[in-house]
Amino acid sequence: MNDRTPETGRTDEKFMREALRQAKKAYAINETPIGCVITHGGKIIGRGYNRRNTERNPLAHAEIAAIRKASRKMGDWRLEDCTLYVTLEPCQMCAGAIIQARISRVVIGCMNPKAGCAGSVLNLLKIEQFNHQADLTTGVLEQECSDMMKQFFRELREKKKQEKCNKKTPDHAAADTPET
Repeated sequence: MNDRTPETGRTDEKFMREALRQAKKAYAINETPIGCVITHGGKIIGRGYNRRNTERNPLAHAEIAAIRKASRKMGDWRLEDCTLYVTLEPCQMCAGAIIQARISRVVIGCMNPKAGCAGSVLNLLKIEQFNHQADLTTGVLEQECSDMMKQFFRELREKKKQEKCNKKTPDHAAADTPET
C-alpha cells in the first residue's frame, strides 16, 4: 500500500504540493480546502479544488473537477495509467468516480475518519467485485494537508462564534440605550 521508493516518494511529494496549491484556492474562497491533481506520464493533466458551496452543487468536489479536466485532456473517460493526488481522502462519490474512471493509482495526503472511502470508513478503491481497483498510497505530506484542514475548521468555528456574538450585540445594545 505504501511501498514507495525514494524516487516515487519525491514524485508523490512534488504532485501533492500541486494538490495543496489547489486546496489553497478553495481556502481563499472560504471552501473546505481540498485540492486534487491528476497526472499521466509525469505531467499534470487535470486540476481541481473544492467549490461545493460556491457553485451550490454537491458534485463540485476537487476530484470530480480534476477527473473532468483530465478526461477532456486525454480525450477519453478512461484514465488508465493515471495517478490522482488529493489532499483529503475521497468521499464515497469521489471514490466511485475514481473507480469509474479506471484511475490506476491514488495518493492521499490525510485521511478522513468521518467520511473517507479509501480506507477510513470503508475502501471503495479495493472492492474485488468491482471491475477495477486502484493502488493506494496514503500519508504523503500528511502534516501539511492535515494542518490546512484543521486551520480552516478552527477559523470557521471562530467565525460562526463571532457571528453569533454579533447577532446578540444589537439586541443588548438597544436594551442598554437610555430612552430620550
